[in-house]
Amino acid sequence: MSLPDKAFPVSWDQFHRDARALAWRLAGLKRDFKAIVCITRGGLVPAAIISRELNIRLIETVCVASYHDYVNQGEMMLLKGIAPELTADEGEAVLVIDDLTDTGKTASEVRSILPKAHFACVYAKPQGVPTIDTFVTEVSQDTWIYFPWDMGFTYQEPISKTGRG
Repeated sequence: MSLPDKAFPVSWDQFHRDARALAWRLAGLKRDFKAIVCITRGGLVPAAIISRELNIRLIETVCVASYHDYVNQGEMMLLKGIAPELTADEGEAVLVIDDLTDTGKTASEVRSILPKAHFACVYAKPQGVPTIDTFVTEVSQDTWIYFPWDMGFTYQEPISKTGRG
């Protein structure tokens, strides 16, 4: 598998706006979340923003690796589980945060541990949408999202390389 042809680069400013938009949607649910479980590594940044916006101070991580080379999704590897006090009631009142749901495999893995948790992502692809509860922006399955923490300052090729007119 190689990188998809469609690119969706996201700046720090845009990501911050989108994460705050997710916080607004979550606030509208009128639920009292007692904790956030962020799926590392992608969930770390949105979890920080959402924890501030929703005033949730208990933040836990679950460490799952699926992209071992940044391109090809491989076997799910649970590197670190979730604290027992958050799994005791199957994740009731727990908010699970990630940056993206792609195929839904990671969310499904975590949902098997926290079946009653509320799952939220900033971005979602169609295959992953059924595995989460709330998201902000949907992108096509054949789009690669370039997150700000994966990019440097470099020239970006235009979408169309042919002149029109």
